[in-house]
Amino acid sequence: MTRTERARLTLDRLRDAIERPETELQYRTEFELLVAVILSAQCTDARVNLVTPDLFAAYPTPEAMAKVEADEIFPYIRSVSYPNNKAKALAATARMLVEDFGGEVPRTHKELTTLRGVGRKTANVIVAVAFDEPAIAVDTHVFRVANRIGLVDDAPTPLAVEDGLRRVIPREDWGEAHHLLILHGRYTCTARSPKCEACLLTDLCQYYARLQKLPIPLTGLDPKKGTYFCKTNGRYFDEPTTKTDRYGVEQLADPVSGSMNVFLTKTGETTKRIKDYRIG
Repeated sequence: MTRTERARLTLDRLRDAIERPETELQYRTEFELLVAVILSAQCTDARVNLVTPDLFAAYPTPEAMAKVEADEIFPYIRSVSYPNNKAKALAATARMLVEDFGGEVPRTHKELTTLRGVGRKTANVIVAVAFDEPAIAVDTHVFRVANRIGLVDDAPTPLAVEDGLRRVIPREDWGEAHHLLILHGRYTCTARSPKCEACLLTDLCQYYARLQKLPIPLTGLDPKKGTYFCKTNGRYFDEPTTKTDRYGVEQLADPVSGSMNVFLTKTGETTKRIKDYRIG
């Protein structure tokens, strides 16, 4: 199966499963969307939606926000991640909107990235959501899901994931794909303990295929003989070494043989880990 075929099947199934593939951030204007997306960096949409009603009531326009300093914005957003930096970014961005763009949110990616607190991902969200232009914004969810499923080939950075997705997803589907992959990652293909049993993509997913290849638990191990057991040479030990596997994941290994075929003696579970593609 080619990556393009995998991407087509992935999007078709997610379309059937996700009724409303759109942002979960709450906003009414392009300015409010810009503010909400800046606040959402390394923060949940749910948390952002808790703070923005009061923030928008106080500063509904760029002109209103441009009149205040960061320390006046801070109390409204203190519960989001990195509130000091984001307050400074919002104050500076509001002034730039007023002084450089006539109080309007710019429509181009290049202009958006001149704003304080607006990087490539944020700019992609704005052009796609506010202006309905083709763009794929890669956040932690998209990065993780695209790599796990195999829509991209072990892409190491958000930009590499974006480039890979642009090659296998039709341009007209970029905006929708962004939302579908985010929502799948937020509610099913989660960073910790992904809900593989409830996933409709397991037959397409390279991550799931690797999970199925993990060694099954061993029985009859004796924890009194050591914390770890190497199945390769039948050896118990307490102090493992580490080795990096072919996927770039650091694994526990037998310090004598170097074998990574290691199990916990208390549970019988393998110590092998699958690359989970978490960032941020």
